[in-house]
Order: sequence, then structure tokens, then C-alpha cells
Amino acid sequence: MTKLKNIKVVVTDLDGTLLNPQHRISDYTKSIFQELHHQNYLIVVATGRHHLDAMAIIKTLEIPVYLVSSNGARIHSPEREELFAFDLKSDVVKAALDVEIDPEITVVLFKENVWQTNRINERLNAFQAELKYRPELVDYKTLEDFAAIKIFFSHENHEKLVALKEAILANSASDLHHAFSLPTCLEFMDKSVDKAVAIERVLEKEGFSLEEAVSFGDGFNDVQMLAATGKGLIMGNAPALLKENLPDLEVIKTNAEDGVANYIASKILNKEFVMD
Repeated sequence: MTKLKNIKVVVTDLDGTLLNPQHRISDYTKSIFQELHHQNYLIVVATGRHHLDAMAIIKTLEIPVYLVSSNGARIHSPEREELFAFDLKSDVVKAALDVEIDPEITVVLFKENVWQTNRINERLNAFQAELKYRPELVDYKTLEDFAAIKIFFSHENHEKLVALKEAILANSASDLHHAFSLPTCLEFMDKSVDKAVAIERVLEKEGFSLEEAVSFGDGFNDVQMLAATGKGLIMGNAPALLKENLPDLEVIKTNAEDGVANYIASKILNKEFVMD
């Protein structure tokens, strides 16, 4: 059993990665992360989720965790102190939304304490075990303040989102970059915002390098993070296109199989027994 050398930091995405298909952290995964903490590894969760939503999840680990949220637009310390914040200006968001948008597409502006949306989407609500981050129904035609942490679109038809992405970038490519966290979820952030950049900020603060970090992810918003760290691992449940785009990276078990915890147990903690 080969143990990874020189790894001091564990970085993980949430949905499709650390969380099982029921959007929960399993008891086994929790026990492995508590062992990581006891062995003095630095732990960073890097997610597209809003910080209020993500904090309710990582709290269940019952250990200190740095949180990179909204794909890098927010960084919080293990004590929940805000270390970094970046919002899109109102005029940038308004320009991005000034395109023809299919009325069936759910549009969300991530605000500090609520998410403003054109339609209530129960599927999105299901991602929260507890509704810590509440939706607010708005009419974008009458909205005055468009400032937001990020812009989020959701629809079951991936091609509709691809067409929307192209329309928005035709107007706003100089201000925004995009990511598909899932084929059904399209997100826009400021050009300067990225998970990898935020993670590097955390590591610099703690005196570590990206080379000393292992990262786990399953979405296209994880690409830079997976490529930047010393070891990047792709979940078995990740889209085939992500695996094709990062052919040099190892693919591990799925989130339904506790893939992250099993890998950590065998390759980092050097445990003989792992969960099937």
C-alpha cells in the first residue's frame, strides 16, 4: 500500500464529492476527516455553494475546516471569520442578464443572506438539509440592485444552458468567467474569482504550498483546483468529459461509495481497512 508523501493539506468539493447522493456526509467519511484533523492535516472545503448553506454542512464534521465558497468569492476561517469577499457589481450582473433567457430556466442571484430567484425550484431546495440560505422570489424587470456574489442558472436541458452561456459571454466575456458545476447548473463569477486562487490564499496564510495539497472534485468548476494541487483526484461519478479533459489525473470511487474517505484512508492515513 503506497502512502502519498509530503501531503499536508486535504481539499475537497462538496456536492458529488464529499457528499453522498443524498447530499449528506456519511458517518464513515466524518470519522476519516476527524482522524485527518487529529493527525494535524489542514482541511479545506471548496464549493460552489453559498457560505451559509455550506457552513451548515461542514459543521457536522465537528472539526476545524477552512471554507472556500461560491467558487472562491468567499473565504471563511475555521472560526467562521470572513477572510475574503468579492461581489459582482450591479451593472455587470444587469448586463449579463440583458439577454434572452428561456422562462423555464431558473435564474438565481447569490446575495449575502438570501438567494433571489425568478422561480422557486424545489430541486435546488433539496440540496439543503436545513434551509439556512433562503430563496426570495423576485421580478428581475423591477429589481434595482443586481449586485451579487455569483449568478446561477439551472435547467434539465444542458444545451439550453450552453446557448445561454454563449449569449452571456458575447456581452460580458471581459468581466465574467463561467463553470458548469453540474451539466444542469451554470454559474458565472468575476474573472478574478476561482477555487484554486482562493485555496492558494488559504495555504499561504497557513504556510503551505499547493504541492503539499491533495484535492478531490467532480465538476468543471473544480478543473483549476484539481490541476493546481500536488495531487488531483476525480470522482468516479464525474462527467466523462471532465475525465477526458484531465486525462493525467486518477479517477477514484464514486461519492456513493465514500470515494474521498476511502482514498484518504488507504493513501494518506495508511489504514489497512477501507469501506466497500
